[in-house]
Amino acid sequence: MENHTYPEQILLLEGLKVTQDYSYPAFIAFLLIYIFAIMANFGLIVLISLERNLHQPMYFLFCNLHLNDIVGATVVMPRLLLDILTTAPERYITYIDCVIQAFCSHVYATTSHTILMIMAFDRYVAICNPLRYTTIMNNKMVIKLSVSAWGVAIVLVGILLGLTIRLSRCRTSILNPFCDNASLFKLSCESVLINDIYGLTFTVVLFVTSMGSISLTYLLIAIVCLRRKSSTLNSKALITCSTHLLVYLILLGCGFSIVILHRFPAYADLRKLCSVLGRVVSTCVNPIIYGLQTKEIKHVIFTVKTGVPLIIY
Repeated sequence: MENHTYPEQILLLEGLKVTQDYSYPAFIAFLLIYIFAIMANFGLIVLISLERNLHQPMYFLFCNLHLNDIVGATVVMPRLLLDILTTAPERYITYIDCVIQAFCSHVYATTSHTILMIMAFDRYVAICNPLRYTTIMNNKMVIKLSVSAWGVAIVLVGILLGLTIRLSRCRTSILNPFCDNASLFKLSCESVLINDIYGLTFTVVLFVTSMGSISLTYLLIAIVCLRRKSSTLNSKALITCSTHLLVYLILLGCGFSIVILHRFPAYADLRKLCSVLGRVVSTCVNPIIYGLQTKEIKHVIFTVKTGVPLIIY
């Protein structure tokens, strides 16, 4: 079955290796995590949309990140929950559904980087050019940046998956908890040199660009803070930048661990677990970090919950 052309549009998805004794506890745990991720991210989007005090460029950019987290969790978690309760030989997925899942999964990962790059630029303008902030980061600019963040990801991932779809298939097993580009082109017995070159170039350019731009942004912010020697400015920079940097480091750590483990087949099970946990950690931690560390959002949440304004010094 592994060495001949398989005409049917049905693939076997490996899923997570969970024993029958732990299938229900794992299902409940992942279900609760998924519900929390959706409610927390959607809740912050609604809060920002309804609260006029939060109608600022920075918070609208937050909405992009939270919307992306909802997409990232939804494209993986429901299918993963179904597979946990399904025996391994019966975990079937159609080829079209697999391609769609892979596309959405890679768009989520790519957009996470592009959105955080744009948010870093927003923080740079707010801290280093506060008098020009409203002029530069107007509604038109925010819309352009948001469209660019999603558009770049969709185009680049579209090319990535397009190169894979063109390949014929001689295998039917997806050796991963969910579909991704690497799992799809491994179904082919043709040469995947072009896929490897584009995929590696795509990954390197994405990581180098995001790390380079964010590092440069924080360097410029640090220089401005040191020159001005303003305690108010330094405090503002520390609060907003530390939150953004923490989210980025979590994303970077999850991404690097998956990319590195892909090169070591002996650690395939660890890679599969990391790929799921990386998605879970990012989508759950991001709303917690921004909800608790951003004082304006924390102020609104406290006021809505208790009806008593929170005094923030």
